[in-house]
Amino acid sequence: MNDNNIRVAILDDYQQVAMEMADWSVLPDRVEVVVFPRYLSTQQAVLEALQSFDVVCIMRERTAFGRDLFERLPNLKLLITSGMVNASIDLQAASDCGVTVCGTSSPGHAASELAWGLLMALSRQIVCEDQSIRKGLWQTTMGRDLRGQTLGILGLGRHGSNLARYGNAFGMRVIAWSENLSEEKCREQNVTLVTKDSLLSESDIISIHLKMGKRYRGLIDGGALAMMKPTAYLINTSRGPIINEADLINAMQQGQIAGVGLDVYDQEPLPVDHPLRSLPDSVLTSHVGYVTEQTYRIFYSEMVDAIRAWLAGEPVKVLN
Repeated sequence: MNDNNIRVAILDDYQQVAMEMADWSVLPDRVEVVVFPRYLSTQQAVLEALQSFDVVCIMRERTAFGRDLFERLPNLKLLITSGMVNASIDLQAASDCGVTVCGTSSPGHAASELAWGLLMALSRQIVCEDQSIRKGLWQTTMGRDLRGQTLGILGLGRHGSNLARYGNAFGMRVIAWSENLSEEKCREQNVTLVTKDSLLSESDIISIHLKMGKRYRGLIDGGALAMMKPTAYLINTSRGPIINEADLINAMQQGQIAGVGLDVYDQEPLPVDHPLRSLPDSVLTSHVGYVTEQTYRIFYSEMVDAIRAWLAGEPVKVLN
């Protein structure tokens, strides 16, 4: 690496905490770090903002990097994403354009903890009760026990397995499905393997923990929602497009299911006038499943490490 000045962009630091979560001062004096706290909502905005940067640090899949973007950012040499998987990056295009793509570690429990929080908020009507007591009311809803209920988990990877353990600890019957899920994996987690249709029809609460891909896009559509119990809750902390949003909105407006807890959406940030914002019996969070201090300290500290290693000519955690 030559001795020219290096410009580093940190994108989508909504909370403006990136500089506090890691020691950026360990980078050489020739490195200039610039934080972008607001979302660059169009590709043109991204192009205009990043023309002069050599290094870009991105948070998960907030900003997509496709071939066209790589080809139009000739100064870009290093792209660092939080986590070791980012479906919004065209890795082949990055390689073709001479851009090294690196990732970071991820603790892998924060999103499942949030999923459980959404589950608890819905089942015990926590948000409704909070709003009611602030209005001077008292005991306006009736919650539901978790013990003895059926928890259906779509995807039994790291987060799904965490949720299975939480469900078992609360005395729930835990069932699971995904296309390649095995009996052995289910036995390890004290979970019963079922068909997709059985999971949809038997579960009192369904939590989605599938990896986004073509086979799972729109998995929960109108037909799937119609199979669910009218008393069931649906939780999604994975990826928005796994649920057909139009079908979900219709199902909720028609009272086909009891409630929904969402942390992810088709379009993020969620537009101010989006109908999801006014759904009844819903608890919504702004894709904060991984937004915890502990997780951010790992992400940003390893981004600093990645820059130092790249400057030394020995990049780490290379994805392409």
